[in-house]
Amino acid sequence: MNILTTWLRHYLPTLSVSDPQLAEDLTLRGIAVEGVHDLGAGNGHLFEMDITTNRVDAMNHYGIAREAATIYDLPLLPLDTTLPTAAPSAKPFSVTNEAPELCGRFTARVLRGVTIGPSAGRVAEYFALLGAKPILNAVDASNFVLQGMGHPTHAFDLDKIAGGIVVRLARKGEKLKLLDGTERVLESDDLVVADHEKALGLAGVMGGWDSMITADTKNILVEAAWFDPASVRRSSRRHGLHTDASHRFERGADFNACATANALVSKLILESGGMAEGELVDIVVPAAKARTTERPSIALSVAQVQRHLGTTVEDQPNRSALTAELIRQYLTALGCVVERATSGDDFMVKLPSWRLDLEREIDLVEEVARVYGYNRFADTLPTALPVVAHPLAAAEKAVRTRLLALGYSEAISSSFASEADGAAFATAKPGVIGLENPLSEEARLLRPSLAPGMLTMLAHNLNRDVREVRLFEQGAIFTGCAEVVTESPSLSLGLTGDLARTPLHSAKDAGIYELKGAIESLLSLFAVSPDALNQSAAEALTFSPDAPAWLEPGRGATALLAGKPIACFGELAGAERDARKLRQPVYLAEIDLEALYKLPLRRATARELSRFQAVERDFSFTFADTVQWRTIAEAVAGLAIPELRRVAPVEIFRDAKASTVPAGHYALLLRCVFQSQERTLREDELTQWSARLIAALTALGGAIRT
Repeated sequence: MNILTTWLRHYLPTLSVSDPQLAEDLTLRGIAVEGVHDLGAGNGHLFEMDITTNRVDAMNHYGIAREAATIYDLPLLPLDTTLPTAAPSAKPFSVTNEAPELCGRFTARVLRGVTIGPSAGRVAEYFALLGAKPILNAVDASNFVLQGMGHPTHAFDLDKIAGGIVVRLARKGEKLKLLDGTERVLESDDLVVADHEKALGLAGVMGGWDSMITADTKNILVEAAWFDPASVRRSSRRHGLHTDASHRFERGADFNACATANALVSKLILESGGMAEGELVDIVVPAAKARTTERPSIALSVAQVQRHLGTTVEDQPNRSALTAELIRQYLTALGCVVERATSGDDFMVKLPSWRLDLEREIDLVEEVARVYGYNRFADTLPTALPVVAHPLAAAEKAVRTRLLALGYSEAISSSFASEADGAAFATAKPGVIGLENPLSEEARLLRPSLAPGMLTMLAHNLNRDVREVRLFEQGAIFTGCAEVVTESPSLSLGLTGDLARTPLHSAKDAGIYELKGAIESLLSLFAVSPDALNQSAAEALTFSPDAPAWLEPGRGATALLAGKPIACFGELAGAERDARKLRQPVYLAEIDLEALYKLPLRRATARELSRFQAVERDFSFTFADTVQWRTIAEAVAGLAIPELRRVAPVEIFRDAKASTVPAGHYALLLRCVFQSQERTLREDELTQWSARLIAALTALGGAIRT
C-alpha cells in the first residue's frame, strides 16, 4: 500500500526525523518500506509499503503514525470526531440485525440536506499525491477515512432505502447489482445489508448499485460495521471480489473503530453542507464484543522478556537495557493498557481492540523486540541450545566438496518411485516399500535406489538442450517391508555428454572411466581402518566385472572394498535408455554411503618438497589383455624403491589390424618419476632401478616395445 509522509506528519506534528530515516526505522521494526519516492518540494515522500497480513491495524496512515510515535516516543494526535449539533429526530433510524453471529456491530447515522460535488481541501490534495481517482465528496470521504484510519465504511442514498436497514443472510437465488455494475446471484450464506424490500450491498465486500451516491443525492445514511472475517472471506472468494474493505474485514477489523469511522466520514461530508439528524444508531452484539475488545488481560513477566530476548548492544553489567519502564512505554504507545501485577516485577496487559494478532505473552515479548529494534540485539548463541555437529557431517562435507571439485553439481530428486522403477533398480533382497495412499502412480514406492531420480534429472537437462551434464545426489534409500523399513544413505552420480577421448581410453569409454576415477577419488578421502589413517581406502579397492541388470552388459562393474561391494557403475542399459527416451549414452554410479561412512576420514599429511631435481623415465611394454593395471601397479610397488615417487600410465594403444601390437594385447607407455629428498640421483642408480622395473614387468608377461 502507499503512504504519504505529509499525512503521517499531520498526526505527528513533532516528528523531526527525515523521511528516508523514518523509512529505515520502520523497516527495521517489521513495517517494511520497499520504496521511497520524492513528491517534490513541500509534498514529502510516498512510501511503498509491504504490510504483513496479520497487521491489519497498520494498513492505514494512522496505524503507521502510531508505529512511528512508539519508535520515537512522540505524542500521537487523537482523531477529531466532533460533529455539529444534530437536528432532533422523532425516532431513531430503524436498524435490525438478524445475523448477530456474523455482524457483531452496526452503526448508522442520518445526514440530511447534504451537498454532493467534487472533493476539495485535504481530501483532494492527498488523493492527488496518492494518484487516487476522486469520485464525489461523499464517496471520497469513505475512501479517505479508509486510507486514514483503516476502517471500511459505506454511504447509502437514504431516499433509496425502503423502511430501514436489515442485516441478514441472503435468500438463495436472490440477485444483487453491485457498484462495479455486475449482477450477482447470492447464496443462502452470503451476508447482506438490505432494506425492508431488497438487498443493498454484499456485507464487508461491496455496496449495491441501487442505493449508491449520485450527484442528485440529498440525504445520506453513513454505515460503519464489524463483520465476521470468515463470512466476508467466504463471500469474497465465492464471487471473485477482492476489495479494500474485504481485505481488512477478512483479517480482523477493529471492533471499536465503527463509531469513530462513522463520525469521521460524517464530518467530512458535512463540511460541504447539511446536518446530522438524530443520534448515532449503534447495535452491539455482546458476544462479538467479548471476543474482540474484552479479551482477558495477559500476564507479562519482565524477567521473561529479558530471558527470551537475551543480550542487547546497550546492556550494562548485570543490567538489561530492556527495563520494566521501557517495556511499559512501548506497550502503552502501541495501545495496550499496562498495569502492575499484584506482586513481583510483572505486568497485566490489556490488549488493544485493533491488535487481534496478540494472544499470548510471547506475542508481547515479540512486540517489545520489534519496537526496540532487531538490529540492537547482540549476536550471541543461546547457551541453552548447544550446537552439536552431526556425526556424519564431516564425511558428508568431504564427499560433497570433492564431487563439486570434480565438476559435478548437487541435485535433489523425489523420495518416491514407480513400481516399474522399483522392479528395475531394487538391488536389496529385503524388498521395496509400498505406500498405502500414494500421491500418484509414479510415486507408489519409497525409492529403493537413487538411480531413477538421477535419470529423471538427466533427462530434464537433456530435454532442455543441456548437452553435457554431471550431477550427484546424496540421499536416503529404503528397503525392507511395511513392518520394518530400513533407511540408509546412498550416493548417485550421473554423467552424459560429448566426452573427449584421452590417451588412456576412447571417447566411447570416457564416461565409464570418469565414474571409476570419481569413485577412486572419493574413496581416497577415507582410511581403511582407524589404525591406518594415512592409508587410503582406494588402495584396498578392487573391481569385478559383475554389474546390476540396469547397466549395459560388459559396460559396467562393481567396486569392491576389502572384497565387499561398495559401488557399481557403468553405462545405462539400452532398454532403460530407450524407455526414458534418452537420445545419448548415459553413465551412472551408485555408492553405498552407509558402508563408506563406517570408515574414518583419512588424515591429510604434508611432506616437505625435495630440493633436488626429479628424473622421468618412460617404459613401453606390450601386455596381454588379461594383465590389469592393478597387477602392474602392485608389481612396481613391490620393488620397494624409496626414490620411485610416482608411476602412471601415459598412453594405452591397441592395434585393430594386429600389425604393431598382437591381437589380444595392448601397448602401455609407463612413466616413472624418481626423486630423492637428500641428494641428486646418479645415472648408475637410475640404470639399476630401471633394470629391476623391467625385470618385474617382464615377469608379468610383458614385452619391451622397440
